Amino acid sequence: MSSTTQKHRFFVSEPMGEKKVTALAGIGDALGKRLEDKGFDKAEKVLGHFLMLGKDEGRFKCWLKDACGANSRQQDHCYRCLRDWCPEKTITPRAKRRATKFCHQEEWTPSSQLSGNIEYSCPASNECEITKRRRKACQACRFTKCLKVGMLKEGVRLDRVRGGRQKYKRRPEVENATYQSAPLPLRKEGEKGSSHIIVSHLLVAEPEKLFAMPDPLQPDTAQRTLTTLCDLADRELVVIIGWAKHIPGFLSLSLADQMSVLQSVWLEVLVLGVAYRSLGCEDEVVFAEDFVLDEEMSRVAGLTELNAAISQLARRFRVLNVDREEFVMLKAIALTNSDSVYIEDMEAVQKLRDLLHQALVELESQRRPEDGQRAGRLLLTLPLLRQTAGRALTTFYSIKSRGGVPMHKLFLEMLEAMMDSP
Repeated sequence: MSSTTQKHRFFVSEPMGEKKVTALAGIGDALGKRLEDKGFDKAEKVLGHFLMLGKDEGRFKCWLKDACGANSRQQDHCYRCLRDWCPEKTITPRAKRRATKFCHQEEWTPSSQLSGNIEYSCPASNECEITKRRRKACQACRFTKCLKVGMLKEGVRLDRVRGGRQKYKRRPEVENATYQSAPLPLRKEGEKGSSHIIVSHLLVAEPEKLFAMPDPLQPDTAQRTLTTLCDLADRELVVIIGWAKHIPGFLSLSLADQMSVLQSVWLEVLVLGVAYRSLGCEDEVVFAEDFVLDEEMSRVAGLTELNAAISQLARRFRVLNVDREEFVMLKAIALTNSDSVYIEDMEAVQKLRDLLHQALVELESQRRPEDGQRAGRLLLTLPLLRQTAGRALTTFYSIKSRGGVPMHKLFLEMLEAMMDSP
């Protein structure tokens, strides 16, 4: 175990007073240097006041059962002992940041992890504009926006895992309880009736409409079109990641496999949504209600091939007269239709795909019993969808290579992941 994660515990053999006692646990290099800086002999003696965890900055816990003897030179004691010591209750901000909420043998909870109870207040009307440049303008509105796009309020990292990897499943809200990512219902042979449950999950899980909101201050040029397109695609990506968590059975995959699946098929899901929105338009591609590109606008922006590919897919859906229930089923199947070599448990992904496939077949047999080939014709659109997503990938990567168009970090990382995949 590395010194960055190893727990260093110092148990006192003489629990009271200012006696020096022997350290009964090993001391890592980083912690040893810290003790040396404080004047302790790391090889022999330490004062028995604290329990320090890992390499993190000063986080201490009282081990002396409210007998710290805290004083003005020892502000790293537990919060309770420090509070009791201070008659004015004027604990310095530094001491409060470094103290813990609980004393002696109770659960260790550093104050930096009590963020779940933070409450912000907006000085205006709770409608502050929060952008990358104005994110510090209002903490309350920024916090609210983070929650709306998927941040877990309870997702404190007790295991100190870096990178924001979530190990806390979202608690179902009352109004959302019907579409949380529960295991898909298992059917016995010959049993029917679960397809409508899955379709209901998927319909409720569908995200709200996104708007491109082109910058009105920029002239209507190719640069503005490409900037708007890339910004919209980045926001679509964030929505797709949040949507995937609500697909029945998706969260039963390992976290690594969830990431591998999303990295390989997110653009297919995005393109599928654009094609479905474009069903009512013959020669236009509807990226959003306020961002529709015709052939001329696409030509000026250098998006002719992408426009043609998406229009071809939309025509295929138009011929099949794809409705909303079929669209959400195809979208979920497209999510699981990954052949990434980085998937560790391909059998689990295959099982999820087969269950969704079976649900589509059952849905069509119930709605169109006279057309036994309907589900097959819908599934045959998936190769064209993958081909269209490949064209979109080439287009976005070409925009990136030319430069001049801002792209967000997550969007770039996902593009790179798709380009690097075998």
